[in-house]
Amino acid sequence: QVQLVESGGGLAQAGGSLRLSCAASGRIFSTYVMGWFRQAPGKERKFVGSVSWSGDNTYYADSVKGRFTVSRDNAKKMVYLQMNSLKPEDTAVYYCAANSETGWINADPKVYEHWGQGTQVTVSS
Repeated sequence: QVQLVESGGGLAQAGGSLRLSCAASGRIFSTYVMGWFRQAPGKERKFVGSVSWSGDNTYYADSVKGRFTVSRDNAKKMVYLQMNSLKPEDTAVYYCAANSETGWINADPKVYEHWGQGTQVTVSS
């Protein structure tokens, strides 16, 4: 069982940066693929990026590629989402999620078994 708690959301200006953190509990955290998703009001939840269990491999949605970076620290049981060059369309609730069933190249939220409560990111123009 993995429990996830996100933090680091807030208000940023377009072009600015934010770093989200996700703290995980559970002894087998290092065996999970970790992903970030986001959901804007009235829209479906969408994949942002993911990282393999080792941290050596990442996968991103086209909309954030080159601007966002997912990383993890298994010793600290933490996952991070560094967001640079923010745009107003990045405004959403961001969720951390854990997946033990598939590899890191998977954008389907249905395969992620554990979810955090989300953290709001608002980007002003």
